[in-house]
Amino acid sequence: MRPVHVVCALFCVCTLAIAVETKTWEQGSMDDFDQGTLQHLSLSSDGQLSVAPRLREVYDSSTAVLWAVARDSKGVLYAGGGSLGGSRAKLFAIDTRGQGKLLAEMDGIAVQAIAIDRQDRVYAATSPDGKVYRVDASGKTEVFYDPKTKYIWALAFAKNGDLYVATGDRGEIHRVTPAGMGSVFFRTEEAHARSMTLDAADNLIVGTEPSGLIMRVTPAGGAGQGFVLYQAPKREITAVAVGADGAVYASGAGNRSTTPVAAPAAVGAPPVPAAAVPAPPGTVQIVGPSPSPVALPMLSSQAVSGGSEIYRIQPDGYPRRIWSHAQDLVYALAFDAQGRLLAGTGNRGNLYRIDSDYSYTRLLNVEPTQITGLLCAPEGRLYAVTGNIGKVIAIGPELEPSGTFESDVLDAGGFSYWGRINKEPEAQAGTTFETRSGNVGRAQRNWSAWTPLNQGRVSSPPARFLQFRATLNGNTKLSEVGVAYQMKNVAPVVAQVEITPPNYRFPAPTIQTTTANPPLTLPPIQRRPAPSSPTSSDAGSTPALTWAKGQIGARWLAEDDNGDMLQFKVEIRGVNETTWKLIRDKVREHYISWDSTAYPDGKYILRITASDAPANPPDQALMGLRESDAFLIDNTPPELTCCNVSGSSVQFHAKDALSVLGKAEYSVNGGDWIIVEPTTRLTDSAQHDYRVALNRPLGEATIAVRVEDEYGNQAVAKTILK
Repeated sequence: MRPVHVVCALFCVCTLAIAVETKTWEQGSMDDFDQGTLQHLSLSSDGQLSVAPRLREVYDSSTAVLWAVARDSKGVLYAGGGSLGGSRAKLFAIDTRGQGKLLAEMDGIAVQAIAIDRQDRVYAATSPDGKVYRVDASGKTEVFYDPKTKYIWALAFAKNGDLYVATGDRGEIHRVTPAGMGSVFFRTEEAHARSMTLDAADNLIVGTEPSGLIMRVTPAGGAGQGFVLYQAPKREITAVAVGADGAVYASGAGNRSTTPVAAPAAVGAPPVPAAAVPAPPGTVQIVGPSPSPVALPMLSSQAVSGGSEIYRIQPDGYPRRIWSHAQDLVYALAFDAQGRLLAGTGNRGNLYRIDSDYSYTRLLNVEPTQITGLLCAPEGRLYAVTGNIGKVIAIGPELEPSGTFESDVLDAGGFSYWGRINKEPEAQAGTTFETRSGNVGRAQRNWSAWTPLNQGRVSSPPARFLQFRATLNGNTKLSEVGVAYQMKNVAPVVAQVEITPPNYRFPAPTIQTTTANPPLTLPPIQRRPAPSSPTSSDAGSTPALTWAKGQIGARWLAEDDNGDMLQFKVEIRGVNETTWKLIRDKVREHYISWDSTAYPDGKYILRITASDAPANPPDQALMGLRESDAFLIDNTPPELTCCNVSGSSVQFHAKDALSVLGKAEYSVNGGDWIIVEPTTRLTDSAQHDYRVALNRPLGEATIAVRVEDEYGNQAVAKTILK
C-alpha cells in the first residue's frame, strides 16, 4: 500500500500547481503498475513488483481446452480435455523427459476429471453423458463405472481405495469400489456437485451449483451425511481445496438471483469491482488467439457473470471472503510448497497467490487466457493446464532470469526538464532503469531512444512526455518509483481585455491571507486524487456589478501553461499620450474598477500586464501583456439650450462634446418625467432639437427639461410659461 506521505505529495501536486516546484510522478500501487506493461514480473496487491516464477511450456495438445491434470508416482503427467464440436474426449500423457503424446480417446466432448490410484492406474471422467474410464499405460480404455448421468465434474480417491464421483444434472456423488461396483453415496439436492476434494479425515468437501453450497459429507453407515459449511453469495462453487491446518478454501463464480448474507470480508481486502460481461447462457467462453471465442458446455447451465470470490472456512466453521475479482473467474485451487493458496483464473489467464486475508500477488499471466487446472508437484514445481489452446505449463520453483516493467506515459502538461528517479527499496541492487521522452502522447518512433540513467538522473531530452522502463534481476523487488520533473516556465498570456459599462463597479476584492502551512484535505482512502490540468486560466465569469456614478472597470481573460498563480498590473494612457500611468499593481483578480472622474474626458487605452512572479523566483518570473481597444471617459453633462416657446409648444436644443445623446424628458409643474423624442425621431447624434406640444391654456406653468448622454451625465433646465 502506498504510504500516506506519498498520497499527500500527489494531492499537493494536483492542487498547488506551482510551475517551478519540482513535481514527482509517483508509481507505487497495483493500479499504477497495471497502467504499464509487465513482463516476467509478479505484482502484489500492495504494489510490489518482483521477478515472476519461471514459466515453461511442457506440451501443446492442439485441443481447445484441457480441464484436468494429474501426476502418478513416477512423475508422469496426465492431462485431459477436448474440442468444441468434437466427438472424442482426449487424454494425454507427458513423461518425465517432457515428451507428450495422445494416450487415449473416449466417447464425449472432453475429459473433465482425472484421478490416479495407488497402483498408478489412470481414471478419466468424460462429459457429457459421462462415464469413468480406466486407462492403462498402453492407452487401452475400459469403462470402469457409468453413473448414468450427464456430467462428471470431479474424481477423488479415498484412503481405502474407493473412488468418489461428483456428477451433474442430479447433483449426486457416487462411491465406487476398486472392483468397479458403485452406487449413489450422497444426494446434494442441487443440480450439480460441481467440485470435490477430501480432507485429512476422508470427509468429502463438495461445492454445488446453483445454490453455491460448500458442504462436508461424512461417511456414516455406508451412506453420506451432509452438512452445509457455508452458502456462498455466488451461484457456482468452481473449486475446493483443504489446507494443512484443515481450513477449507472454495471459489465461487456467477451471480445468484437471491443472495444470502455474504461471508464477512477481511479488513483491508480489495473492493469488489464492477461485474464482468456475462457469457452466453449455458456456456463458458474461452477467449484466446482463435478467430472467435470457444463456448464449452462444460460448466453449469447458468451464465457466468459477476466475477469470482474465494472463501476460507476456518476449522471452527467461521467463513470469510479473502479475495474477489470482477473479471477473473477462478477455475482451480492448489497450494504451493509453502502451503499458500494458489488460484488459476480465466478470462485473462492470471495466476494468483493468496498471501493473507487482505493481500495477494498476481504471480504471472499465461497466454492462452484460461488456467483451468492446477497441480503442485513434490519438488515445488506447479503444473497448469489451459484453455484455447489447451497446453500443459510448468511454473517455478525457480524464477525467471529477469523481468521488466514499462511504465505508462507521463504527461507533464508542457515542455519539462527531467530530474532524478527515486525507488523503493532505494539501496537494493539488481534494478536498472531506462527512460525515453517525446512530444507526442503515444510512445513511438518519433520519441528518443531508451537511455540509461546518468548517476540516478534521467538523461532523456526535455519534452512533454516521459516513460521509464525498470528491469529487475534475481530476488530484487520494486515497490515505489518517483520521477522528478519541472516544467519550463513560459510567459502567461492575456487573451482578451473588456471595458465594462460606465458608472458600475465590481465589489471590493476579498482580502486573501496566506499561511506557511495551509490546511490539507486528503482524498478518500483508496481513491486517487483527480488529475488536474496544469494550465491556469480564468473561465471569464466575474462578480455582479453595482451602480456607482463615475466608476468604470475592466475584466480580462488570462492563462498560464504552467498553471502558475498570476498577478496583474493595470495601467492607462490617453490615445494621444505616450506614458502609461499606473492604476493598480499586484491585482490577483481578473477584474478591476476605478474612479474615472480623476481623469479628464477623452479616449483612453488600458494595458494589462500578467506576471507569474507569485510562483517563480524573481530571476525566472515572466510577463505577458495586452492592450484594450480605445474607450471613452466622459463625465461632463450635455450642453442644454432652453427654451423657445411658440404657441402651445416648447422647443429646446441639446449638445454633447464627446458622446451620443441618450434620452430626453420633460416635466410640467413638477409632475412625472415624460420622454420626448428628438425632431428627427431617432436618437443617434451628439446634438438634437426637441419639441414638446402642450395642452393650452395652462395658466402659469413651470416646464423642466432633462437630457442625458450615453455615459449617464445629465443636464437640466427650466422655463416659465404665463
